[in-house]
Amino acid sequence: MTSTTTTGLGASSEDPDVRVRRPEHRGAARSGGGRRGAGRVLLGSVIALLLAFLAVPMVSLLFYTDPVTLVGRLGGPLAGQALGLSLGTTAAALVLAVASGTPLAYWLAKHNFPGKRVIELGLQLTIVLPASVAGLGLLLVFGRSGLLGAALGYGGVQVPFTALAVVLAQAFTAVAFYVSSARQGFEAVDDELIAASRTLGVPMWRTFWRVVLPLAGPAVLTGMALGWARALGEFGATLVFAGNLPGSTQTLPLAIYVALESDLTTAVAVAVLLLGVALVPLLGVQYAGYRLAGGQRRRRASATRVAR
Repeated sequence: MTSTTTTGLGASSEDPDVRVRRPEHRGAARSGGGRRGAGRVLLGSVIALLLAFLAVPMVSLLFYTDPVTLVGRLGGPLAGQALGLSLGTTAAALVLAVASGTPLAYWLAKHNFPGKRVIELGLQLTIVLPASVAGLGLLLVFGRSGLLGAALGYGGVQVPFTALAVVLAQAFTAVAFYVSSARQGFEAVDDELIAASRTLGVPMWRTFWRVVLPLAGPAVLTGMALGWARALGEFGATLVFAGNLPGSTQTLPLAIYVALESDLTTAVAVAVLLLGVALVPLLGVQYAGYRLAGGQRRRRASATRVAR
């Protein structure tokens, strides 16, 4: 009985059908590996082309001419006035965006209410809305014959074609970027932590400053950096609503537009300046986020050791 079984097993192991199928399996495996390799090459090529498409235009600005020439072109009044105005107006626009956008971001993150989707859609619309359309809308609201312009005119306040118009145009285009990022940070904060703080008698405003904001800090900082960078690069809404007045409403993007008409090298120099100024807060936020994340990891590790 045993020998018969053994012989049967041995015969099955030498089955001709099995011997025929084995090379086919090996060939299929080689074919599958070849397809996977070709897919990786194709995917890598697409990624490389995309990265080159994004990086080469920015790098080309740096190598258009020598650094001495670029620095020399920045010594004129065009770049200096535009830089000072841009830094001042974007700082004011960021303060306006953070002061008004933080309550909205927290409200959207922690509450459900009728019309929430409409507000979310409106915020998304301000991101995709053409800048010139936004500028025209602001002009129809704050212009002399606009919805609020007439009332402001009676009080001696003129908004269009002033630095205030630049701030409003920049804030309009930047606030949605800040709200979107800050909202994600607030949503990540555990509601139980907020409830525990409230049950201990801590006021809501203090709970927000001492519990919610530190935990949502990286996302809030990222939103501030994105909003400020978007305000810094604002062009269309500023041109339509505030004009292009040197020393008054001419920001760095508008200075590039003016320089292109007469001196390409100066336009490139101002563009490199704008690129560097926009890069600084992004690097700062990356560093601050890294430090905050490290502090949170250390606090969690300390709490774990205490619990043990």
